[in-house]
Amino acid sequence: MARIVGDYTGRPGDRYAIVASRFNRSVTEALVEGAVDTLVRHGVAPEAIDVVSVPGAFEIPFAARRLVDHYQAVICLGAVVRGETPHFDYVAGQTAAQVAALAATAPVPVIFGVLTCDTMEQARDRAGGKAGNKGAEAALAALEMVSLARRLTPPPEQAGD
Repeated sequence: MARIVGDYTGRPGDRYAIVASRFNRSVTEALVEGAVDTLVRHGVAPEAIDVVSVPGAFEIPFAARRLVDHYQAVICLGAVVRGETPHFDYVAGQTAAQVAALAATAPVPVIFGVLTCDTMEQARDRAGGKAGNKGAEAALAALEMVSLARRLTPPPEQAGD
């Protein structure tokens, strides 16, 4: 039995995109900082990381779809916090569904790092607070999946086969 796993090492020439919602900016900026810091600490050059800003979480899938052909991975970050209306359910559910659909068909890993929280306190806790930084975790997932994708790509056919 062979066990195929990825690692967390950025490679020269690899480019990473982060699509980040501006809504709940204090939270999303902390997620972006965590993701960028993690990518750089694992060998990705800062100039090989592009951050694309979108108005809200609902716009993340559109931007991510435009980026998948140009990067080794696309990391989607945002924060949707439950309010007093059903708006949360629609935005969180559709954003998750659309990112998942893109991830299933994209040529590169698409990572879901959109927080869906009941309160701003929960969101802050997951953006560098007591629950860690989910942006950093999303960046680790991206690194691992890029590495794994390379290992899952079959070698080129040998001449004469």
